[in-house]
Amino acid sequence: MASPAVTRTVRPLEGLHLAASGPPGLTGLVVEHLGLLGAGTRVHGGVGARAELPGPSDGRTAHIALSGRGFGRQDASVGWAADPASGMRDEATVQAATGIMAVHGRRDGAPRGLAVDYAATAMGVLAVQGLLAGLLAQARGGPAGRVDTSADRAGLLAVSQYLAAAGADEGEAAELAPGGPPFTSADGCPFELETLDPGAWAAFWRALDAPADAIRAGWRPFQFRYATACAPFPPALHTTTRSHPWQRIEAAAATSGAEVCRLRTLAERAAEHDGAAPWSFAPYGSGHRPLAAPPAARPLAGLTVLEAGRRIQAPLAAHLLGRLGADVVRIEPPGGDPLRGMPPACSGISARWLALNRGKQAVEVDIKSAAGRRRLREMTAEADVFLHNWAPGKAAGLGLDSGDLAAVNPALVYAYTGGWADRIPDPPMGTDFMVQARTGVGEAVRPQDEAPAPSLMTLLDVLGGLMGAEAVLAGLLLRERTGAGVRVDSSLLGAADALTAPALRRAHRGGAPRRPAGFRRPLRTADGWIAPTDTCAAAAAAYDLRALPTGEALAQLRDHGLPATAVTTDPADLHHDPRFTGSISRDAHGAPAVPDPWSFA
Repeated sequence: MASPAVTRTVRPLEGLHLAASGPPGLTGLVVEHLGLLGAGTRVHGGVGARAELPGPSDGRTAHIALSGRGFGRQDASVGWAADPASGMRDEATVQAATGIMAVHGRRDGAPRGLAVDYAATAMGVLAVQGLLAGLLAQARGGPAGRVDTSADRAGLLAVSQYLAAAGADEGEAAELAPGGPPFTSADGCPFELETLDPGAWAAFWRALDAPADAIRAGWRPFQFRYATACAPFPPALHTTTRSHPWQRIEAAAATSGAEVCRLRTLAERAAEHDGAAPWSFAPYGSGHRPLAAPPAARPLAGLTVLEAGRRIQAPLAAHLLGRLGADVVRIEPPGGDPLRGMPPACSGISARWLALNRGKQAVEVDIKSAAGRRRLREMTAEADVFLHNWAPGKAAGLGLDSGDLAAVNPALVYAYTGGWADRIPDPPMGTDFMVQARTGVGEAVRPQDEAPAPSLMTLLDVLGGLMGAEAVLAGLLLRERTGAGVRVDSSLLGAADALTAPALRRAHRGGAPRRPAGFRRPLRTADGWIAPTDTCAAAAAAYDLRALPTGEALAQLRDHGLPATAVTTDPADLHHDPRFTGSISRDAHGAPAVPDPWSFA
């Protein structure tokens, strides 16, 4: 098709029309994000309420379409499972099958369901990504098409680092055992602790008179909790914090260089919520020259992404852009990314690192030197996207902020995936667990009969990476429609708000924001666990299945019209799980690799 005309739009989907059909649990976030990006629906000649696509829904699939302003109809189909016969019928069964319950439950020593709709939220973002990528391909001269994605593919992507580690050539560097934050003060204040510096860790605990051996023993599980989703601390550390009031703990943090954050409630977060979109777009410059039409299966082919990312958020965003066809060049410090060596390894390379960075070209650049910064600017002049998640202020301090790089490439999409997006006064360090603590996620992920505690699964790093890629795709489409470069910002705070949105709405209405006692708690069998669907969980819990093998327990519930699925208790088992037959492969290093989360036609 001919490329849609360049417009003066300030939102990527301005003037496009949206239609959706299917259950709100599948369409809700997709419709919300597309609306925030500018899409509306023409009703009786005007713009009004969103229309429904014709056709019945089976409750397990949904359909979304965008069209208008010179774009052909771009379709998306979403569902709970890529294979309808897999037995995954809702959020609970997807969490159970994909290993989310197993990873989240490591802190507690048994599988636990997240009391938020994590897989559905991630799937919604992936669907928006697919639609934006399809429209971007159209804007470059490609045909209209369709994208499919599913919650089980989103779940596999969410656990991909844990799956990679489970299939590595060696074991974990830290113990997988129950335990972890939050800590609690003498006056009953639960809190998260964060530092990347072992010296600050030790100084914090010494200021509270913790035993020296407990301080030494506690650093390793604390350091690796991002990788292992558990932190079996010496009990003496919890005893130490319970003997000091919150004011003394804050003082210890201030003098040591560590940071602490009190766990906020969902009610507190709802009261301060500013209603901001999860990303922002600031166009600048001009002079973009459209590229040749890409193949349908690789809508970003021909585009170059420079990624200067750390840990998970930005590397995952760039990984997804690479899976969509972009050439990703990873900027690493002299000597390479130290996380390449983080155990466990496959063929000498960190399995977790490969899960986020396989297929990228790496270039070592010393951005602390003038020559290194000059080289990075030269690379940016030929790139389409520059993506980073550096600490706040670092880019400006190095002369590598959006204004600096726009001077050498006015058509650049400059993407920053940060922690707080300047929306929270006096925020703590913008890391996954601190953002969970500050935004009420610690309450939202657990039902009412469990004490609030942030999940040690990196929920927000992963979701923040997904939303970072979503923002880049929206920025690229905006560039195609306006001819101008653009800065796009996304954050872990935006990810937290997307994840807790239903709970925050319940809080705004004055209801109980948390899920009821026992919500999404799997049922024990003689040899494992099973998870019923949310709608039949109460009825299924009435059966005593503890003496039955898992297969027989599932059959008994099925005979009574109660759908359920087996809980994956070890991510390594996903390789041979018939629910994912042919889905999980191994890369050139032998590391497990999950499938692309979308398919294009």
